[in-house]
Amino acid sequence: MNWSELTAPYAFEFFRNGVYVATMAGALCGLVGCYVVLRNMSYIGHGLSHAIFGGYAVAGLIGVNLFLGAGIWGVVTALAIGGIVRRRPIGSDAAIGVVTTASFALGIALVERYGSPGRSADALLFGNILGVRSSDVWLVAGVSLAAVAFIVLAYRPLLFTTFDSEVAEATGVPTTLIDTALMIVLSATVLATMNVMGVTLIAATLVVPAVVARMLTDSFGKMLGVATVVGAVSGFIGMNVSYHLDLPSGSTIVLVGTAFFLVAFVASDTFRRRGASVTHAH
Repeated sequence: MNWSELTAPYAFEFFRNGVYVATMAGALCGLVGCYVVLRNMSYIGHGLSHAIFGGYAVAGLIGVNLFLGAGIWGVVTALAIGGIVRRRPIGSDAAIGVVTTASFALGIALVERYGSPGRSADALLFGNILGVRSSDVWLVAGVSLAAVAFIVLAYRPLLFTTFDSEVAEATGVPTTLIDTALMIVLSATVLATMNVMGVTLIAATLVVPAVVARMLTDSFGKMLGVATVVGAVSGFIGMNVSYHLDLPSGSTIVLVGTAFFLVAFVASDTFRRRGASVTHAH
């Protein structure tokens, strides 16, 4: 395949929009995913993406703005999970499973009964490069800027809350406010990237770049940077590969991220063994 064949799809606006969105969405998910992974909330990314699908269906049914309605639904769902865990002796994974699965089931039922509002339900579930529009580019760009602004402005309290929420609360950090803001950012991230990644694959896009970064560095600041780059590169490469091999964009992006994970896993394991042998040698 020569250079002209590689660049040929960039003549189409839908593909350029898809690449823009996938690259920004990958970077955004990698950045936010660091907090998800470090808080041991990996499953909530999966659950929240499913819950937001329910909110999308409900918003369409009652005639409110889909983005706003589904976003509010996602935040309420996340806060409801936290409330259940605090008030009942139920593990967070069980609470996430019950609440988000019920919301997803409600969304499926409403779509089957009343039809999909706005866009195809299959596109939302599995992603659709052909459905990416200029408005999606601006939406992801706006959410990305908001997420970066939140992380920069609330960097220290967010970091403190992420690693030790009990001590952070005892020292006066508004952990409830921080958690709520993070859930809003997470919900907006899921909703903004849903059309490219699909509900079923967003969780992997949140988790994989952060896990790769975590294996490569022990510095939190570097982890944020590495995860953002890995997510962006996965999105860019995945979109191009998906077009040329005629594969679903979301799954291809995840597979590219998984390839980065395998490389990082082997590399970190190799470095660890070399470090252990040097230690034994001394």
